[in-house]
Amino acid sequence: MADHNFFNSTIAEREKLFMQLYKKAFPAVAKYVSKMGGTFDEAKDVFQDALIIYYEKLVNASVALYANEQAYLFGIAKHLWAKKFREKVQHAPLDIEQDNFMDDAGLQPSSAKLLNYLETAGQKCMEILKAFYYDNLQVNKIAELFGYSGVHSATVQKYKCMEKVRETIKQKSLAYEDFVE
Repeated sequence: MADHNFFNSTIAEREKLFMQLYKKAFPAVAKYVSKMGGTFDEAKDVFQDALIIYYEKLVNASVALYANEQAYLFGIAKHLWAKKFREKVQHAPLDIEQDNFMDDAGLQPSSAKLLNYLETAGQKCMEILKAFYYDNLQVNKIAELFGYSGVHSATVQKYKCMEKVRETIKQKSLAYEDFVE
């Protein structure tokens, strides 16, 4: 956008430039916001704010790009997300309503629901996680039991299994309430 003669372009050309910039830069911003615990809608909001800031800087001729537009927009979006995240944390309520606390106290984790999500990681992963978390076996015993070359290999495999389960939960946007009866 900065490379083009932005001010002499038509509205249609400017719109096309914005769409190209959106297609090039938004996926990285969406991935970052998601990685940092944000939603897709929050990523869109942050990116649109970043686009507005970039546009205002172009109009005021106060932007000097040392890299590229995508990197510049990503940097703006990253700072906007950090600011939004700090505000979100500062405004989080600290008091817990007594009624809600008491309602949750009666809920028990559902073994069937939990096993269903553990099964998505595969049989071997389920066995490794069971050995570690339910049977309380040491990692060296797990390595020996499952035929891994050492403790490090078993630890890495356990980590990969947990990541598979976490990814499934994240993809399905599950919360604690989805695992209780």
